[in-house]
Amino acid sequence: MSKSRPLIKSEAGKRARIFVLVFCLLFHGRALADELILDSLVREAIERSPEILSARARALAAHHKVPQARSLPDPMFMTGYQNEGWKKYTYGEMPDAQWMFSASQMIPFPGKLDLKGQMAQKEAQALEANVEQTKLQVILRVKELFYELFLAHKTLEILSRVRSLFQRVEEAALARYGAGKAEQQEVLMAQTERYMLLEKEEMQRQKILSLEAMLNAAVGRSAQSPLGKPKVPDPKALSIGVEDLLKMAYERSPQLKAKEKMIEAAQSKVSMAKKEFFPDLTLSASYFTRGGGQFEDMWSLTATVNVPIFFATKQKEGVEEARASLAEAHHELGATKLMLEAAVRENFSMVQAADNLMALYRGAIIPKNYQDFELALSGYITGRIEAITVISRLKAFLETELLYWVQFTQREKAIAKLETLAGGWE
Repeated sequence: MSKSRPLIKSEAGKRARIFVLVFCLLFHGRALADELILDSLVREAIERSPEILSARARALAAHHKVPQARSLPDPMFMTGYQNEGWKKYTYGEMPDAQWMFSASQMIPFPGKLDLKGQMAQKEAQALEANVEQTKLQVILRVKELFYELFLAHKTLEILSRVRSLFQRVEEAALARYGAGKAEQQEVLMAQTERYMLLEKEEMQRQKILSLEAMLNAAVGRSAQSPLGKPKVPDPKALSIGVEDLLKMAYERSPQLKAKEKMIEAAQSKVSMAKKEFFPDLTLSASYFTRGGGQFEDMWSLTATVNVPIFFATKQKEGVEEARASLAEAHHELGATKLMLEAAVRENFSMVQAADNLMALYRGAIIPKNYQDFELALSGYITGRIEAITVISRLKAFLETELLYWVQFTQREKAIAKLETLAGGWE
């Protein structure tokens, strides 16, 4: 019997190890499934964002206006009856009693329809550029919210880790207090700091819920849709200079393209306003039937033109209005270029500053602060350093650790902004 027990234990242990392995694999697969990946969110936002879908529908509607603008006005059809006398129906009995039928067509002055089509076409192209700009803005908002959510989770993680360090300080204070080498105030100080971190953790959890709702809305989901923990993003390299970024922005920015198309549309409006000095032509054909065979039917052809005699207060002012709109479009383009340049330079400098600060935090300040804390804690345990010194050094370590990830988040958001300003380079 004694020989069979190890075999039984071995089989039980084997089954236990298999169970643990399967559980770990399932849990790991669940963790991977719950991981929030930025690229997937961006693709989903492009497909489902109501803002992008609305902008696309608006551009499509504008394209349908082009053939309408180039079409002739609807022809007019008229029918009527003329009676002679009041006492009875005199059709076929009196020469002036007749049924009348006429059709007319207004024909704009040559070139007007083409100019109207050009205006509609340029406005549609401007809205197409706005679709791309809207898409870039939605992608930027998704990225910014993703990085904010990542920072909130990272902050929660750091607070939890530092709270365990405060637990060590509290345990050291309790040990010294129990040995009669420290006052109760030192224990209370350590406990207070640990409870304050618990409060900050709860605030971060609330912030995470708010950010998840905003991110779901940006992607086009219900606010209650579950989101996993953001995957730690790899720092993006910025290997292009600010002048090259500006060149890309001037060449590829959908915002600038939209402004340029609006200038072209405004130029067509000026040409169209000048065409309004010339009259349009309306052709009409009429047929009069007098019936009874006694009187012959009649017909007529007429041509009508409008006379722009009020050109000084109408057509001339229309030209000035169109020129003012053209000047406005040029000024808007210039203002957009200035804002674009300022934004590119600002975000480029933010990336550079974040790179320098992150290197300083990670390479020097954070390791030194942690080392100072460990030395202070050792000194406190031996009675050479006060509790307030240990706590202040641990708080300094916490602050710099959080600042590092704040700079990391700001850096990635600035690069995402540069991508948007440059018209996207991914």
